Amino acid sequence: MEQLFVLSRKYSDEAFEHSQSGKMTMDEMYIYRIRRALKEFDIRIPDESALQFQHLYAGYQKQIAVSEVMKEVLTFCRDRVPIGVITNGPSGHQWEKIETLGLRKWFLDDTIFVSGDVGTAKPAEKIFWYACDKMKLRDASVWYVGDSFRNDVEGAKNAGLHCIWMNRRNHTYPVSKIRPDHCVCSEKELYQLLQKLL
Repeated sequence: MEQLFVLSRKYSDEAFEHSQSGKMTMDEMYIYRIRRALKEFDIRIPDESALQFQHLYAGYQKQIAVSEVMKEVLTFCRDRVPIGVITNGPSGHQWEKIETLGLRKWFLDDTIFVSGDVGTAKPAEKIFWYACDKMKLRDASVWYVGDSFRNDVEGAKNAGLHCIWMNRRNHTYPVSKIRPDHCVCSEKELYQLLQKLL
C-alpha cells in the first residue's frame, strides 16, 4: 500500500500541471494517477473504479491530523520566525484540508498560499517569490521545508531559497543537479535540525 501511495503521488504530480492548465479535468487527473500507479503492479481498473477510489480517498482526507511532533515543530517555529504554507491544488479542496488540520492555530490566512488562488503552482519559482513578497521576506533568508523533491526541493532551490527535504520514505536522490541544504527522514529529525538552525 505504501508503494501504491508513493506512485499515486508521483503520477499526481505529473498530471497536476495539466489539470491546472485545463488540458485535463480533475476527474481525468484522478483517473490517470491511480490507474498509472496500479498499472505498475499489473492491475488494471476501469474509469468508474478509479473515480470510486478517489471518492474513498477524499473521504479519508477528512480524517487527517497534525502529529504531536509536528505540533511542537510548528509552535517552535511560529514563536521564533514568520512562517507560511505553500500548497498545490484547487482552492476549495486545499482550504478544506487546512481547516481539517487546524492549521490556523499556527498560520494566518494571509500566510497560506494555495496554488488555485495564486494562479501558479510549485515547482514554478513564481509561487515561492509570491509568498516571499507577500510575507515581506528576502528569498535568501527563507528556509522551505517540503516532501516532494520536484515540487518542493527543486522549486525552492530554483527560487533562491534554502531547502530542507522531508524524505520520510527514504527515497534515493533523483537525477538532478539540485540538492537540498539538508535532508531529514522524520519529523523528530526535522525538529532537531530546526532547533539548531533557528
